[in-house]
Amino acid sequence: MKSMLPIALSNRHVHLSKEHIQILFGEDYELNKMKDLSQPGQYACEEKIDVVGPKNTLKGVRILGPARKKSQVEISLTDGFTLGVVPPVRDSGDLEGSPGAKLIGPKGEVEITEGVIAAARHIHMHTSDAEQYGVKDKDRVKVRVNGERGLVFENVLVRVHKDYALEMHVDVDEGNAAAVKNGYMVEIIK
Repeated sequence: MKSMLPIALSNRHVHLSKEHIQILFGEDYELNKMKDLSQPGQYACEEKIDVVGPKNTLKGVRILGPARKKSQVEISLTDGFTLGVVPPVRDSGDLEGSPGAKLIGPKGEVEITEGVIAAARHIHMHTSDAEQYGVKDKDRVKVRVNGERGLVFENVLVRVHKDYALEMHVDVDEGNAAAVKNGYMVEIIK
């Protein structure tokens, strides 16, 4: 049996701490949910901010909720060239030693000293999916994309949790390289 799963492209976005939400949008501000994302409890917010690097600014970067412990900016490597930073490819939340940026909202601005990363490609799996595919949390696998621009993604992190929905996440640069769109089916290589 083939281990097929859908892929989704992750565009640039920001996760904010509660403290930074208050600074950027005002005291006691609550983010407004625009739509739910594929992973339970995660959502895109109506709010956007500007991210300023040494070279340029990325305007209107979407905020994803809910609030996190630390603010984090997830961009593609191409976005890094635009900003003038070299974002390390990291697992979400692994921010130590990464570049910083200025975040500008309608009510204020924040300078983060670290937190700009290119998110490592990864697969969200429910525990039952992990059993079916014979993998466990934090495994690294290869994933084949068939088609005109077929390729194999290596070093794909598996993230297993009882609340996850089955889906592989890559950034827009990687999705464009493979000529895939959200929902395209890819295969874990054993």
